[in-house]
Amino acid sequence: MGRERLQQARRWVVKIGSSLVTANGRGLDRDAIKSWSAELAALHADGVEVVLVSSGAVAEGMSRLGWRQRPHALHELQAAAAVGQMGLVQAFESAFRGHGIGTAQILLTHDDVADRQRYLNARSTLRTLGGLGVIPIVNENDTVANDEFRFGENDTLAALVANLVEADTLVILTDTDGLYDRDPRQDPAARIIREGTAGDPRFADMAGGTGSAWGRGGMATKVDAAGRAARSGTATVIAPGSDRHVLTRLRAGDELGTLLEPSQEPLMARKRWLANHLRLAGALDVDAGAARALRASGVSLLAVGVTAVRGAFRRGEVVACIDPEGREVARGLVNYAAEEIDRLKGRSSRDIESILGYVVEPELIDRDNMVITG
Repeated sequence: MGRERLQQARRWVVKIGSSLVTANGRGLDRDAIKSWSAELAALHADGVEVVLVSSGAVAEGMSRLGWRQRPHALHELQAAAAVGQMGLVQAFESAFRGHGIGTAQILLTHDDVADRQRYLNARSTLRTLGGLGVIPIVNENDTVANDEFRFGENDTLAALVANLVEADTLVILTDTDGLYDRDPRQDPAARIIREGTAGDPRFADMAGGTGSAWGRGGMATKVDAAGRAARSGTATVIAPGSDRHVLTRLRAGDELGTLLEPSQEPLMARKRWLANHLRLAGALDVDAGAARALRASGVSLLAVGVTAVRGAFRRGEVVACIDPEGREVARGLVNYAAEEIDRLKGRSSRDIESILGYVVEPELIDRDNMVITG
């Protein structure tokens, strides 16, 4: 699809690096924040759901505390993040408020995406905020994360957020023009890569090196993030955040930065992951009618078609759907836990609230989160 993909995308995750947000560690660059916010507001007005992932809390905290060098002690980094997060979010909140747009602060840790239940809760919150027209401002919760369970840098976090919300586009704004075939700081003949496929091992070789003194990421982490985002069919653009109207130009299809596209479309990427999921948490026995409908039409699985529940799975885990002959028909992500489905089996979707006292989704497994296997 090339650059046309950016013109058609309806859900963007935009990540802004520390060196950009904090003017290379000199404190928040409020003029730049206002400029990016204006462009994001324009995307928002065009009907695009926007999630902002912003680095800079630690760097801003260091500036406020008068620290000239990034500390190594975890408790000092956490203290700097706690101080800096206040200013970072206030700056973006004020800028977006000038465009009549509400914002929300979302702080995530590794556990929030490693634990399936918390992953789904974070996903639901982000998607709900998008539906309400609110722009989430996401950062790693540096005040409580420890070295063993850190994302490592916000490029990785941005890719995981793109997975969470099933974004069409991930834009990583950085202090370089994009991905080059060689390090342009050392080789003036280096050529920029304008387009390619995420996950191409050649790009990892081209990306080597480390980031700036203020940020934790480098080009290698951005290339890796593009590969992670591609797992849910998201295209990634690595673009120069200091260029005037960078987001507007990307939206218009300008050849700016490096576009790394997924090798398959979003739905196919997710379904391939489901098809290759080796660890099933349980199974649902379905009647002949439900099995026939799943095989013929790929419809969502409703409670009325379920006859029995196997296993003690939780919401969001992968389970198999088994026909009356004992053959696997499909597998997918369940919207309810085993004990809940056991109460719902054989009943109409209209009865869910009266049985459970709440409704998560009308389907037990949505067709977009299901793959037919037999």
